[in-house]
Amino acid sequence: MAYRYPSNIELVRESFARLPGIGKKTAERLAVSMLNWDDKHIQEFAQQLLALQDIKHCKICGNLSDEDICDICSNTLRNPALLCVVETVQQIPAIENTGKYTGYYHVLGGRLSPLDGIEPEDLSIDKLLSRVEQGKIKEIILATNPDVEGEATASYIANLLSNYTVDLTRISRGIPLGADLSYADAATMGVAMDARRKMD
Repeated sequence: MAYRYPSNIELVRESFARLPGIGKKTAERLAVSMLNWDDKHIQEFAQQLLALQDIKHCKICGNLSDEDICDICSNTLRNPALLCVVETVQQIPAIENTGKYTGYYHVLGGRLSPLDGIEPEDLSIDKLLSRVEQGKIKEIILATNPDVEGEATASYIANLLSNYTVDLTRISRGIPLGADLSYADAATMGVAMDARRKMD
């Protein structure tokens, strides 16, 4: 019979194991190591986890925020003519860390994947079109992942925007095919943003 830790440790281990990239052994080590924390640190950690319930999605772009409008959308010093479309909020830091992008963002909330049941109406594409219709945006950078679903999503959006007077560009070289932009380093992401190409 396999050894089992006390139930409270097992519950924490199971919670850690739900996190992406955390296997059973790593989850076990994390859970057991927390037994070495003093009560103050455990209570602080518990409060920090509970505070995650207060995180919101920005009403404008869909980014994560403490308020209704995120820090990026509320920053009037950014370039209103530039809009970068990403699949998920995890991709925004990769682009921000390049120090090369000064516009705003739009988070789709995923990418088209009919096999997984994700259709256009499941993404915030209608909201994107509404933002474009306001007339301030001059260039839209489609920064979806360079894989089959990401390319299909970019093509779909480009087709929808073909009748609008905006320049459509796509992130270019530097990002390998099939990569997840969330894990791109700043230098590589910077090259991809600098070398973005117009979409036909």
